[in-house]
Amino acid sequence: MIYLDWQHIVGLLILGIPIACISRTVVFEEIFREPREWCVNKSKTCNSLIQRKFFYLFTCEYCFSHWVTIAFLFMTHFKLMFDDFRGYIISLFSLVFVANAYLNLYSRLRVDITAEKKEIEAKEKVIEKLDTEIRSADPTAQPAGNGRG
Repeated sequence: MIYLDWQHIVGLLILGIPIACISRTVVFEEIFREPREWCVNKSKTCNSLIQRKFFYLFTCEYCFSHWVTIAFLFMTHFKLMFDDFRGYIISLFSLVFVANAYLNLYSRLRVDITAEKKEIEAKEKVIEKLDTEIRSADPTAQPAGNGRG
């Protein structure tokens, strides 16, 4: 029987969040730097193609998200549309898609935030330069922002 209701859609959207978080943390964050560097080295130096590809899985967030999704499917028994193995297969790829959409959204937000921070820093430098010029021209002038109580 094919079924898909709002609870399954909500489950799909919610389960994608921890999958994305775990995938990003393992593949990018500092806490896993040493094991990741070891895996990167192994993915380049192992003699066997299978070994190189196995270690590569821990360095690619998209690849790793498949394994995290499989673990979540074992833990939650989440199925979409079908009650048999087909529900797991559809869930696997749907969850990977949603998790990677979240990862891409997060990456985009980080780029935007970094750009905004750089823009703010540049504006602050311009303000400091103008304050310095004003103070050198008029030694009695107050620097910007010091008049607040």
